[in-house]
Amino acid sequence: MVYVLTIDQRGSQASGDGIPDLLVALNRRTRKAGLLRRFERTAGDEAQGMLSTAAATVEVVAELLRADSWSIGLGLGEVEEPLPRSTRAGRGAAFVHARDAVTRAKSSPHHVNVVGADVYRADQLETVLWLLAWVLRRRTERGWEVADLLADGLSRRDVGVKLGISQSAVTQRAQAAGVVEEQRARLLAVQLLDVTDQEGVQ
Repeated sequence: MVYVLTIDQRGSQASGDGIPDLLVALNRRTRKAGLLRRFERTAGDEAQGMLSTAAATVEVVAELLRADSWSIGLGLGEVEEPLPRSTRAGRGAAFVHARDAVTRAKSSPHHVNVVGADVYRADQLETVLWLLAWVLRRRTERGWEVADLLADGLSRRDVGVKLGISQSAVTQRAQAAGVVEEQRARLLAVQLLDVTDQEGVQ
């Protein structure tokens, strides 16, 4: 299965065109990291990419949710093969679903929607991503500071030393930032995508 993400910038008239910087950030990935075809501008304030792994897909969605500037549509399904060199030339169910999903995302409360032939699985995944969006949106700068260092593999003790705060203060900030909740939501989203892939959703 291929995971197609269609992304539309919100509020571009006020903030300027964010697509060029977005493409640079997302296309730093290699195929080994799950990027099947490069993200490309498709039209106006919109970009699209193809990913091959659940983990990479969830990671990209989390990055976009953190920026809180995008409507995100995730399409689950198959694509026509052989794959084209350009994402813009892609065809198949995953692209149709991604288009539907990003349209829904523009008016949904957390700006991320999932569409697939298996509506139940898509709704499950969408619910998890909404909860993840809620956790990330309420995180403060100090929360992100701790969360990023922990994500880099530092222990709570090392994070405390780096930030000049006690280990208990690190724990308090991590709890307020919902670090564990984010980790669990990411893991569950990956698992749901993997199950969908194994079942061969069309």
